[in-house]
Parts: sequence; C-alpha cells; structure tokens
Amino acid sequence: MPLIYLNDLRLNVRIEGPADGPAVVFLHALGTNLTIWDEVVDLLPKSLRVLRIDQRGHGASDVPEPPYAMGALIRDAERAIEHFGLRDTVVVGLSLGGMVAQGLAVKRLDLVRGMVLSNTAARIGTAAMWGERCAQVETTGLEAYADGAMERMFGRKWPEVAGMPRVRDMLLATDPKGWIGCASAIAGTDFYTPTAGLTLPTLAIAGANDGTTPPDLVRETADLILGSRFALMRGAGHLPMVEKPAEYAALIGQFLADIGHV
Repeated sequence: MPLIYLNDLRLNVRIEGPADGPAVVFLHALGTNLTIWDEVVDLLPKSLRVLRIDQRGHGASDVPEPPYAMGALIRDAERAIEHFGLRDTVVVGLSLGGMVAQGLAVKRLDLVRGMVLSNTAARIGTAAMWGERCAQVETTGLEAYADGAMERMFGRKWPEVAGMPRVRDMLLATDPKGWIGCASAIAGTDFYTPTAGLTLPTLAIAGANDGTTPPDLVRETADLILGSRFALMRGAGHLPMVEKPAEYAALIGQFLADIGHV
C-alpha cells in the first residue's frame, strides 16, 4: 500500500481498478482502517476505480498530535482524491467517514457526485460524551474501552459475532492519540444545516442492531437530503460490511447502477 505525501501529512492508501474507471472512495470508521472494506471491494464491479484511505491517526497513516478538526479530515480526503486525479466520485463513508463524506460534498461538489452514508449521522453523540470517552482512552487505553465499543457496534451478543475479533484487533492496533484526535473531530461536528442543503444522490444504510448510530438517527440524516434513499440491514450492527458483506455490497452495487455510475 502506498504512502502519499500531502505536504504536512503522509496518508496510507490503496487504489485498485482501471485508471479510467468510475471512482468510488471508501472512508472508514473511528478505530478501524481501510481493511474494513476488504470483503465488500472484492464483491463490487471490477470496472470501478476504488480508492481506500487510512484516515489520519489510523492504520499506517501519520498520527499527528490530537485533537483534530473535522475540516482537517475533510481536507485529507480532498487532497487524496486530487492526488490521483479523480473526479465525480461516489464517496462511501462509514460512521466517522460518513461525516467526512458530508463535509466533502458540501465543500467540493466537483469531486463528489454521490454518497453512501453508512451507519453515520449529521451529528453523532455529544461533546460531553466524547470528552468522557477521550479521557477514558487517555487514562486507561483502548484495551479497557474495547468491550464496551464492541457491544455498541455489534449488540448484546457481540462475543458471538464472527467478524468481531478482527474489528477488536483493528481497534487495539490504533494509536490512542489517533483515536482521541478523530473522536475530538466527531465531538465538534454538527452538519445538520450544511447537509440539509445537499441534493446529490445519496444512499443511507443503517444496521438494526447498531447502538452507536441507531437506525432512526441514520434515517433522520438521510431525510435532510432531498431525494435520498434509506436501507435497513437486519441482523447487523454498526459495521454491516463485516457482518453481511454480500448484502452490503449488493446495496452499494445497486445504488451505483441506479445512478449510472456503473
């Protein structure tokens, strides 16, 4: 996987597919990395130009000192897309990544022609809640935080979810500074007003067992965007691409076909 140099930051990315293919950009959730999309990408049309990004503080990308601003994460995605000369992309954003996708669409509609907002919202939690979690991670580390996070992501039967160990390992491999930095970005973000001004094709996906971004919250954000569509995945939580990759990929593939992207 190449590291791309963006002046003050190195981002780890993976780019696949034909150079002239319609572009899809994948942005992961807090405490994960670009490998969260592995199974889904394998199931999508091979004609696509697929860019995956390790957001700052995650995976093999640089870990600046926290806190981070949401504007910095949006700028990272913007510069990575421009680095590869992509235009008219469909951005698939998961949780934190979905917030970045909304901000990028508001800022650069020339780069974004459609969005998949997965398990995300215009605002997630409260500043106080994120402040408490950041303090916990700073004090006791991600190991102590992990079990509660897995339950919120996968539901009360989280130990039985087949993909859970891989996700837990991703979380524990994340630099706590990177986690705190991006959590701080989420804490300071409220996109209700700017997202309500968007009119681009949008698919919102929710998981019925998601305790982090419950279906009603995802639907509320989808309803802000004129002409958006909403899909509920039953038997899945905050990371449906891990629990039900074939169903998730089918939803994305149908959306891409419906908007003429493939």
